[in-house]
Amino acid sequence: MHPLHIQTPLLEHRNLSAALNKTVWLKMESSQPSGSFKLRGIGLMCQRAAANGATHFVCPSGGNAGFAAAVAGVALGIHTTILVPQTTHASVQQAIRSIGATVIVEGDVWDVTNQAALRLCDQPGSVYIPPFDHADIWDGNATLIDEVAEQLDFDVVICSVGGGGLLSGVALGLHRNGLADIPVIAVETEGAASLHASVHANELVTLPAITSIASTLGARRVAQHAFDWTRRHDIRSVTVSDAQAVSACLHFADDLRTLVEPACGAALAVAYQQLPILSEFKQPLIVVCGGIGVDLGKLQAWKTQFNLT
Repeated sequence: MHPLHIQTPLLEHRNLSAALNKTVWLKMESSQPSGSFKLRGIGLMCQRAAANGATHFVCPSGGNAGFAAAVAGVALGIHTTILVPQTTHASVQQAIRSIGATVIVEGDVWDVTNQAALRLCDQPGSVYIPPFDHADIWDGNATLIDEVAEQLDFDVVICSVGGGGLLSGVALGLHRNGLADIPVIAVETEGAASLHASVHANELVTLPAITSIASTLGARRVAQHAFDWTRRHDIRSVTVSDAQAVSACLHFADDLRTLVEPACGAALAVAYQQLPILSEFKQPLIVVCGGIGVDLGKLQAWKTQFNLT
C-alpha cells in the first residue's frame, strides 16, 4: 500500500543555528500535499478503512484534519464529507470544497459538529475519521520520525500540541526507532493549553473554552493516549503566547519563504524566543507542522493585532 503522504524535506535552519549556537533542524511537514502533517495519520487511517470496504469518509474538523481527509478521499476515490463548526473561516471551507469534498456547516462549537458527524456514520459504509484520536493516526504520524531517524542524529524533538495526535505519533516513532531516551518539548499556546493543564493537575483537564488565535490547537481536552505518553516518556510541556507564535510565523516566512499557522509558530517560537528549555540541547529537531489556515492577509492582520514589527 503506497502512502498518500510524501517524504518531506529535512532542512537546517542556518539563521537559528547561528543565533543559538546549535544545529537546528526542521522537518518540513508544511510541504505535504494537504499542507500539514495530518495527511500522514489520516491518510493511513483512510487507506486502511478503504481496504476494509469503506465507501464514505466522515470527518468533523474545521481545519487541517478535514482538509487531509478530503485529500485522502479524493486520492482514494471515496466520497468524503467534512463537517465544520460555524466558526470555520470561509476560506478553509472553500479550500475543502474546491478539491471535491462535501462540506456541511453544523453547530457553533466542535462538540456539536462531532455529534452530527457520528450520526452520519450510522449509514452503511460510512467511516468516522477523527481529527487526532485513533491508533492508525498515531501510526501514520510516527512515520515522520521514521524518516528522520534514517537521516539524522538529533537530541530533542519540538512539536506543537492540539489534540495530541502529533505528539502521540512522535513518541511512538521515537520508541519504534530505538530513540526512547530523546525528550520531546510539547508546545501549546496560552488559551489552548489542555495538555499543560493536565500535566500540572496530574489528570485530564477539559478547558472551559479556547481563547487562543491558534484555533487548530483548539482541543479543549487532549487525547487520553497523548496524556498517557507524558507518564511513559520524557515530555516537557511548555506554553508560549499568541504574540510569540505569530512573531515566529513572521520570522519563519522571511527566513524560509514559507507560511505556517500560529499553531505551528508555537513550536518555532521555542527557538526564535531562545527559551531556556532549549539550553541543554545541541541538535534540536522542530516539526514544522504547517497548516492551511494561513495566508498573507491573515498574517498581516495578526501582525497588526499584536503590534509586531
